[in-house]
Amino acid sequence: MSGGRASKARTPAGAERRQMSTGDATFRGYLDTVHGYLERILAEESGAIRAAAELLADQIAADRLVHVFGPGGHSNLAAQEVFFRAGGLMHISAILDEGTLLSNGALRSMAIERTPGYGRVVISDRGLGEGDLLVLVNAYGINAALIDAALTARERGARLIGISSREHAENTSPDHPARHPSKANLHDLVDVAIDSKVPIGDAVMHVPGSAEPVAAVSTFTNAYVLNCLTLATVEALAARGIEPPVWRSGNAPGGDEANGRFLERFRGRVRSL
Repeated sequence: MSGGRASKARTPAGAERRQMSTGDATFRGYLDTVHGYLERILAEESGAIRAAAELLADQIAADRLVHVFGPGGHSNLAAQEVFFRAGGLMHISAILDEGTLLSNGALRSMAIERTPGYGRVVISDRGLGEGDLLVLVNAYGINAALIDAALTARERGARLIGISSREHAENTSPDHPARHPSKANLHDLVDVAIDSKVPIGDAVMHVPGSAEPVAAVSTFTNAYVLNCLTLATVEALAARGIEPPVWRSGNAPGGDEANGRFLERFRGRVRSL
């Protein structure tokens, strides 16, 4: 019986090792690919990120909010990435509009992000205007809700930072159904444009036997840009002798107490808090 058990144990273990060896090469390829995009952002977008950080630092120094909106299904994750997040700035106010959230239906989300006029409603409802700062995040940089949000915020006097893929926007046909009627690209409408480098289609890995590429990169690139923007903003504020309120994880020792010192300062001002 002991010999039987040993033989049974060796076979699956060997098979598992072979599977992991094959899988590791695929996983490594994806990791290297993602890392390559992040390296490009570091090499090519650091100046734009620091320019954007100065705008954030101006807002925080004046105790004003920084609004972040990611109109589009997975682009909403970008606003959530830096909102009420350990190590994140308390002045961040995420616009988590119910229309484009995937939780209300993926097809519904896509239809709404393609609806001209919808982004205008969102920005008007938030009351953004003169003296406000809006960060718009969308990998593709073309959809109707996004462009309307940018145009409306500009008309109302807000300053804009855009995080999107220049390659994706410039290589998407003018008649694509997602495009705003103006055919505009986000990077042409903002005060500071940060290129997230997302390739056309987002997915980057080609697997033998699969006709479609798999494994997207936009969540990684957006998160990297946004967290670099947070870092650069804190550095800019520190250079001015200002220490901004930064969230501590509520699950870390003393987290509730550290955050509680500032809650009344933002409760009521940050709609989603």
